Parts: sequence; C-alpha cells; structure tokens
Amino acid sequence: MTATLRWGILGTGNIAGQFCAGMKNARHGVLAAVGSRSESSARALAKRHRITVAHGSYEALIADGGIDAVYIALPNSLHCQWTIEALRAGKHVLCEKPLAMSAAEAERMFDESRKAGRVLMEAFMYRCHPATAAVLQAVGGGAIGRLHLVRTSFCFRTRRIDGNVRFVRQLGGGALMDVGCYCINFARLIAGSEPQSISAAAQMHASGVDELVAATLAFPSGVISQFTCSLGVQADNTAYLCGDEGFIEIPMPWKPRPRAKFIVAQGIPPKMDGGKSGRSAPRREIHWVDAQAELYAVEADDFANSVRSGWPARVSREDSLGNMRVLDEIRRQIGLNFE
Repeated sequence: MTATLRWGILGTGNIAGQFCAGMKNARHGVLAAVGSRSESSARALAKRHRITVAHGSYEALIADGGIDAVYIALPNSLHCQWTIEALRAGKHVLCEKPLAMSAAEAERMFDESRKAGRVLMEAFMYRCHPATAAVLQAVGGGAIGRLHLVRTSFCFRTRRIDGNVRFVRQLGGGALMDVGCYCINFARLIAGSEPQSISAAAQMHASGVDELVAATLAFPSGVISQFTCSLGVQADNTAYLCGDEGFIEIPMPWKPRPRAKFIVAQGIPPKMDGGKSGRSAPRREIHWVDAQAELYAVEADDFANSVRSGWPARVSREDSLGNMRVLDEIRRQIGLNFE
C-alpha cells in the first residue's frame, strides 16, 4: 500500500463533487480516477477537479490498478453491488450513507470486506470531525448531568422532483434513507446502545417514497430520541442533548465547518422553583473545535489512517448494521418497500 491513498470516485453526482472539492485539503490521499456510465460525465468531473483519469464505465474504474480505494457515490440501490465488486477487486471502500438498502445487504458487504481483507466504512462524515468526539466527551463528563433526551432534525425542501433519485422508490429514495439515517446514527452514538423500541409515522409523496418521517427511539438506559427528517419541510437542523443539569446545542451537527462549535447551556428554573425566570439570560458556554481541514478531507484522511495503520474504522461494522436495522424497522412501520 502506498503512503498516499489513491482514490477512485465512482459516480459523478452532487455528493461526488463535494467529496472531490474537499479532497484538495487531504494530507493522506489524492484523487486518481473517476468512473461513470457516461464517459462525458466522467471527463467533466475529472476536468473540474484536475483528476488525470476518467473511465466511461464502473467496471473500468474498479479494475484500474492505479487506485487503492473507491468512494461509492452512487444511488442507494447500487451500493451493495458495486461495493462488493470493488472489494473483490482488492480496493478499500468508503461507501456513501446509507450503506445499503437493508441490513441483509449490509451483512453481505461486510462479509466480502472480511474475505478480501479490505476496509469498508459507511461515509457518515460528521463522525470524523473532532467536534463529534468533543460532544461525546462533554456528555460523558457530566456537562449536562444525566442525559435524558436527544432531539434532532434534518429537513430541507427540494423543488426538483423530476430526475431526482431521492424521489425514486426503486433506487432507495425518501427522506429516511437520505437524511434520517444521520439522525438515527447520531442518537445511537450518543445513547451508546441500540434502541429497545421504535415508533414512527410518515407522510408519503406521490412518487411512493416518504417525504416526512417523525420517529421516537427509546434506549435501555432510559434515553429517548426524537427526530424528524423531510424532503419538503424546513427546520433548524440543530441537535439538542438534554440532561437534568443543562443541555448541549449543536448548530451544524451533520456537516460541521472546519472550525465547529457546540454550546453547553442551562435553562433558568421556573420562578416557583426559586428561579428568576425572565430576569436574567441563561448560561451559555460556546465551545470551538478546529478540524484543521474541510470535512471531506478529514473523513478521507481518517479512512486512510484505518487503511495504512490498521486502526478500527470510525464507523464500524456493528455500527452500520445497527443503523440499517433501525432503518429497516422504520420502513416496515411506514410501509416503505423498495421491491
């Protein structure tokens, strides 16, 4: 394995472009090739990001001996097939979230990773930012007392429906798979366990995918997580971790900036409990965490460290499988079937 990880980009959509743009700040990786079903699309992305090799098929990219790792930026329905193909070709794989269409698919992907002796990681890039570790440390250190509630949202309104893979059921579309997977992953990370009960409701789009999902996850520790995800509703997309002695507010949990912040705060007790409600501002302590680079570069370097040094992947097999099982159960409850 070379000291610098040589990346092949599979897919040329928006997320592939974001990853390529972020890679300019990576210390342990370079963009070596891009592959698409359309050679013109591959050439366009290659030109935009100064990538020297452009392939007109997925197969050609995976067979390229000049790359060490593949970044899978394809629709959800293609993750399993092309991750397995890349692993069998001896490549390490960083696959966009959600890892697969189901927990069963994810199991097959990790089985192939083990057989090939290659690293496979689900690309929850926020997990690689040091701000996420700092928040975990603050919660574990008692900054808000005992944790009781995790409240998150990941919502946006998109007006582009036609040609948008998010609205194609057979491709694994919908709000839950696109952005709700972040909220689930975050809640499980903070709670440090798998939920023991799940309850969900959804509004469905005319295309057959979920446009809005609201769900509650209850964990063995007593922690409750509530989240909302949507492709048609606007929200603040802030995460709140609420304890009996205060709360943590994370303004940009899903895509933190290179210099990210979170806030540890305390509410003012009600006046009847001896507080001074309305008479003074609540305590708010801003904590800044510097990642030293753009988020996708941080993710790529973190992945490269796992490849080069054998460190455990930031998002483990057990973590990804746990997330997929929650997604499977919520899809069952809201009646979202991809077959």
